[in-house]
Amino acid sequence: MTGNRGIAHFVCGRRAKWVVLALWLVVLFLTAPLASKLTDAQDNDAASWLPGSAESTQVLQISEDFRPEQIPAVVVYARESGLTAQERAGIAKDVAEIKRLTAHGIRGPETRGPVYDRPNDPRAAQIIVPITMDEKGWEEIAPAVDSLRDVVGKGGDGLAVHITGPGGTSADFSKAFEGIDSTLLLSAMGVVIVMLLITFRSPTLLLVPLLSVVSALFTAQAFIYLLAQHAGLTVNGQSAGILTVLVFGAGTDYALLLVARYREELHHHEDRHEAMARALHRAGPAVLASGATVVLSMLVLLAAEMNSTRGLGPVAAIGVMVALVAMMTLFPALLVIFGRWIFWPATPRFGAPDRIETGVWARTGHRIAQRPRMVWIITALVLAVCSLGLIQLRAEGISNADAFTGKPDSITGQEVSAKYFPAGSGDPLVIVSNQAQARQVGEAVAGTRGVVPESLGLPPGTKPAYEGKVLFEATMTAPADSEAAKQTVERVRDAVHAIPDADAQVGGGTAALLDMDRATTHDNLVIIPLVLAVVLLILCGLLRALIAPLLLIGTVILSFAAALGISALAFRHLFDYAGESTDFPLFVFVFLVALGIDYNIFLTTRIREEAAHRGTRPGVVTGLAATGAVITSAGLVLAGTFAALGTLPMVAFAEIGFAVALGVLIDTFIVRSVLVTSLFLDVGEKIWWPHSLAREGDRSTRPGARGTARPATTAPQTKDPLS
Repeated sequence: MTGNRGIAHFVCGRRAKWVVLALWLVVLFLTAPLASKLTDAQDNDAASWLPGSAESTQVLQISEDFRPEQIPAVVVYARESGLTAQERAGIAKDVAEIKRLTAHGIRGPETRGPVYDRPNDPRAAQIIVPITMDEKGWEEIAPAVDSLRDVVGKGGDGLAVHITGPGGTSADFSKAFEGIDSTLLLSAMGVVIVMLLITFRSPTLLLVPLLSVVSALFTAQAFIYLLAQHAGLTVNGQSAGILTVLVFGAGTDYALLLVARYREELHHHEDRHEAMARALHRAGPAVLASGATVVLSMLVLLAAEMNSTRGLGPVAAIGVMVALVAMMTLFPALLVIFGRWIFWPATPRFGAPDRIETGVWARTGHRIAQRPRMVWIITALVLAVCSLGLIQLRAEGISNADAFTGKPDSITGQEVSAKYFPAGSGDPLVIVSNQAQARQVGEAVAGTRGVVPESLGLPPGTKPAYEGKVLFEATMTAPADSEAAKQTVERVRDAVHAIPDADAQVGGGTAALLDMDRATTHDNLVIIPLVLAVVLLILCGLLRALIAPLLLIGTVILSFAAALGISALAFRHLFDYAGESTDFPLFVFVFLVALGIDYNIFLTTRIREEAAHRGTRPGVVTGLAATGAVITSAGLVLAGTFAALGTLPMVAFAEIGFAVALGVLIDTFIVRSVLVTSLFLDVGEKIWWPHSLAREGDRSTRPGARGTARPATTAPQTKDPLS
């Protein structure tokens, strides 16, 4: 074996491959038990999601000095024709029983109610039950709500009984996230198996990338668990779920690129070790650059104000980094251990001719080369038209009523409650101020439009004062998750902030939503340009050019806009979703750019490699011919893994999964394969400016020019017993 393959020898050498396998077996033996504990390490309390410097977060932290962090569950009883005397007696009995509950954080003695909608002939009643939250956040609310359900029942014979309010909604969110890791793991694994079978047409070969990706996932989960337990890394249900999708999607992409190059080299080298060394040597820089782009793009999320977004950054970066290491070490080692037979039934034979130059992508490249300018202009115009769907985008937040793909009990209860009581009951404003100015603050709150004046008061179980501070609550007339309620919060904040020396702050669920919207707007403006800058720098360094990276960034932006435009139209007119979360554009952008740039890198590095021998325009056609199949296969796998997010009964996840999957497909089949190819063909050698390739013209007719195929004599003729 030649001595110029660098680190490749340490991965796929005759003895080294067994060392690599042994090391990974040790790693898996140590990490597999820890990976299963990641769910227990999740921090889903409110502070792990809210922006750290926001007023609502500060109120949440201060309120813990007055009482443990609580979330109210609202039990609603309703009969349109009026509650019977027997039903009212039953409600009183339920209240008495609830006041004796203390399990699962239920603060039974502090239960408020029943409160009736009208005194003489009530049609509805409410009971407000405080539930203490711990570090598990809303995950621990579900058992408490189940205990309340055991007491109040489900109604019947015309009596409706629902558990709603923040407690009921949080319990339904918890159930929606229940088993998220296993659900996404099985969904992503199923997608990968199907796509690898279609791509490889080999039932044996698919086992190698699958084993490698699962090993990477378990290892990443173990590392993240250790960092969450001992280094303060924040992990929540969102980041843990996206971790699974990212590792499967990115890991499989890298596997496909390496397999394609390895198969190609097996035609030219009898010794599979040499073939893999050359495949790693040639494809390795593209894979490493791709992985580095994703990792750095994820780390850019550390600049976010939203704690949930900032926490996702290192979690996703660790996952992709581990996937990259696994695909550059374990995966090639396993391939050379198994030998050529792993490709059965389409086993690549030494000396067999490559079909790259005559395949469908070669023919596509030649057709595009006939009129490249017309092709890229038409393609760009079509994508621009698709981008017009952005006018239908409503990334202004999703109310609780619209957050689920179905309609859980808490949402039905919210609608019933709003019919008989002030819509904001059960999720009040929380106001903190200095004790000396408490009366003025209270009067200002009570006099603000949108607040129910008589609702102002000290919640049960709360200290009257603490270190010169007081805390009280107020109910709003509008639903707590509505735009009208957010406007009420702004008016209340303006009123109390104007009181001298009061140091008054306004929090609560609605205030948190308002602060999250503002923080996400900030994150969109900061993170999107930073990610583009990271991608541009990596492309410039990899291609050693400026024109090509700038054009590639332009295609990335156009692809993102088209995907978002089509998605917005689908959400409005196909799925009938009410809107998108405020962080929807940011997440779609980060995932599409960070992962979609893989295909830019795979294609352009191969074009550059071929351009050095053939010239740029012939190199573009050969580069497309060599990478077209692997890029489309990788795109299908990545799109399928993100589509797995649609298995969760949450609109936000379904929207992200749909938009990213659509964007990847657009990027794969249209942008990379058609738009980038035609642009490079049209611009020609100038694409590499300021590199010397931009000044050397067409080399395709020069002596010694070569294409994809290389003579078999470049490899040593060592006998390979497993070939």
